[in-house]
Amino acid sequence: MKPILGYAALFVGAVAVGGYFLNSGGTGSTPAAPALGAANAQDASAIDTSSIVEMTLGQADAPVTVIEYASYTCPHCATFHEGPFKQLKEEYIDTGKVQFIYREVYFDRFGLWASMVARCGGESRFFGVSEMIYDQQSEWSRGEPAEIADNLRRIGRAAGMNDDELDACLNDGDKAQALVAWYQGNAEEHNINSTPSFVVNGTTYSNMNYADFSSLIDDEIGS
Repeated sequence: MKPILGYAALFVGAVAVGGYFLNSGGTGSTPAAPALGAANAQDASAIDTSSIVEMTLGQADAPVTVIEYASYTCPHCATFHEGPFKQLKEEYIDTGKVQFIYREVYFDRFGLWASMVARCGGESRFFGVSEMIYDQQSEWSRGEPAEIADNLRRIGRAAGMNDDELDACLNDGDKAQALVAWYQGNAEEHNINSTPSFVVNGTTYSNMNYADFSSLIDDEIGS
């Protein structure tokens, strides 16, 4: 379980290597930082996040809505997706009992890049790419920034994206800025301070074992 970073703190991490981002174009380079200058001084609430798509599974009219807040660089989140999430999907999402919404949390620029790769394939491929990112977390997240970017590109290519698509997504500074603002607004709305966290029918919970999670959902279905 890891604490989340604030909007400004995340930009400090991105801007610290911004010159390298912006001067090493082409395949094999690190992604672009969010636009520098006055835009970075804006409050997150002033950034237009209307282009960010909610990634969901299950029926919209399910009796229970579960929102997961997770980071691609969080080991506990990877553990959840390796096991409990598969049970949740089989027992509740696929049976129409739960609508599942996945929302990204960003500890660092690497988690942001992973998010941009996962979203690069569109809604239809998002959860498949996310599974690959979590499965290979211990491999792609090691090394220097350029190595990590190339590792993520390899995952994207394995999911069917080409280098031009991946470079366009990873170098979309406006999208990166919108994603960070979107994450910050969501985290504040639901009082998210660690990952994974879950919002079940409007109430926020920290990470828990699957038995307790299942019992919580069953109580909501029966209420």
